[in-house]
Amino acid sequence: MATLLTLRDISHSYSGPPLLDKVSLTVSDNERISLIGRNGEGKSTLLRIIAGLVQADEGERQVSLGTGISYLPQEVPTDLAGSIYEIVATGLEDIAGLLVAYHAATQAVMQDPSEQNLDRMAKAQHELESAGGWRFEQQVETTLSKLSLDPDERFESLSGGRKRRVLLARELVREPQLLLLDEPTNHLDIDSINWLEGFLSSWNGSLLFITHDRAFMQRLATRIIELDRGRLTDWPGDYRNYLRRREERAHAEAKANERFDKKLAQEEVWIRQGIKARRTRNEGRVRQLQAMREAYRQRRKGQGEARINLQEAERSGKLVAELENASYRWDDTELIRDFSTTILRGDKIGIIGPNGCGKSTLLGLLLGRLKPTSGHIRLGTGLEVAYFDQLRASLDMDKSVQDNVGGGSDKVEINGKSRHIVSYLQDFLFTPDRIRQPLNALSGGERNRVLLARLFTKPANLLVLDEPTNDLDVETLELLEELLIDYQGTLLLVSHDRSFIDAVVTSTLVFEGSGVITECAGGYSDWLREKSARESEATTTTAEKSQARKPRQKAAVGKLSYKLQRELDELPGTIERLENEIEVLHTQLADPELYRDNAERVSDLKQQLSIRESELEQVFERWEELEALGDIE
Repeated sequence: MATLLTLRDISHSYSGPPLLDKVSLTVSDNERISLIGRNGEGKSTLLRIIAGLVQADEGERQVSLGTGISYLPQEVPTDLAGSIYEIVATGLEDIAGLLVAYHAATQAVMQDPSEQNLDRMAKAQHELESAGGWRFEQQVETTLSKLSLDPDERFESLSGGRKRRVLLARELVREPQLLLLDEPTNHLDIDSINWLEGFLSSWNGSLLFITHDRAFMQRLATRIIELDRGRLTDWPGDYRNYLRRREERAHAEAKANERFDKKLAQEEVWIRQGIKARRTRNEGRVRQLQAMREAYRQRRKGQGEARINLQEAERSGKLVAELENASYRWDDTELIRDFSTTILRGDKIGIIGPNGCGKSTLLGLLLGRLKPTSGHIRLGTGLEVAYFDQLRASLDMDKSVQDNVGGGSDKVEINGKSRHIVSYLQDFLFTPDRIRQPLNALSGGERNRVLLARLFTKPANLLVLDEPTNDLDVETLELLEELLIDYQGTLLLVSHDRSFIDAVVTSTLVFEGSGVITECAGGYSDWLREKSARESEATTTTAEKSQARKPRQKAAVGKLSYKLQRELDELPGTIERLENEIEVLHTQLADPELYRDNAERVSDLKQQLSIRESELEQVFERWEELEALGDIE
């Protein structure tokens, strides 16, 4: 394999211990590498150094001749505006202005083919040709098509997920050999994540990405690199292989440290022996002890593990919430239609669906904060709610971590006991200096930990978590999983993290479009299996129904006009064709990989299926009409 990029002994720091301590890395073509590590370890900094956006303090960065590198940062810029075509074309920099001018002129001619607009298009076309820009124009068009983007849609009107897709298109149009992605799944819904997985798995370039989404990592990564205490370790294979080998390494490291500490303690006893021993002591041994002391001082201990504990309030009543034929409309949009469910104490409910479908509205109904447009809702008794706010609206970004969690007090009460705020926040992996930092100086993952720390100071028997996993490192995420599995109260969880949902919930509410919500026992994977089985059953039922309604293979000879008789004779062939097309569509919709790899095609296939079934129904009705007419005549 050809080498695309090499890092040699890269070191970088801002303050305190180095984020990167003599890091070396080689990236070859056709690799898909996942970079993992705790929040604050320096993963994004390493990605920016690789992209050439940050100059390392020490070391060498070498990019092979002809290797293009594109970088998609974690945050979506707030100041971008214009059409999708304009945004994507800026990826080509020098030629971008000519491409945008030609596209705008072409659109103007399509709307108004006046002489003035035709002259404008001809001029733009000539300038593009002179600059050799036709290949680049084709690159933009092809990229927009692959990513299913409307070139004339306004960027500022898009959802967060669609904006990230446009920014990805802007990087891909450069045709890079190495694509760098920083948390690409953040704030994407499951359909968008499935689409992104499918697209990247078939992309021909090399990929280096940071993610906390374990399902995304498992599907894409062919190699894992881990940044831990400034050092980079390399793990060939997928995420599951990394987990197994990481446990083996941690055990070996602990044993080695134990042996080192025991030897150091013995040497410290020796150096403190009496005068006679000091006179005869080996100077080489003294130098070795000094070296061991320095090694011990330099040993960078890991961040440790977060110690998160939930405060559980008194038990609620057995019933938590009951919806009966509840609907909710927002203007002309029906977000929830005729939905009924009963939530009991101890249930752990996952809620999934596309962005903007109404998940937060459903939470509002279940908590009694919204009234249904129609239908009934009944809430249980003794409910004490703790609500994790996806938008972090309750956090003051200018205040310190301590003030946000303690409300100005240096004590918090946890399970009836008073604790110092510093000690409590250390359980959430905040060092004393970070505790005094304002929130706007923290990473996204650290802010999420602040919100969790604040949330868990409140006793609750109904825990509502709206996208709690965004920006959390994998270790903290796994700990939160364990905590929620053991939680004895009721949980309402909105998440796009498929692994997290599968691990935690006992049942799932799924938005399937047009306000329809289905309920499934288990998590996301269970819903996929149930959906596949349901659609397979629908295929069988349709086939049986069609067979039962097969037209009789006879014609009313001599009783119909020639034209009607010919129409009647052709109907069996039409019915057979429609049934075959319906069967093909059902087979495609029953494939779980469709929802993972090409979720956007699902609605198109469903529309085609509806049209074909309607046509088949009309053909059957026409058959019955003609037969009846023949019998009458």
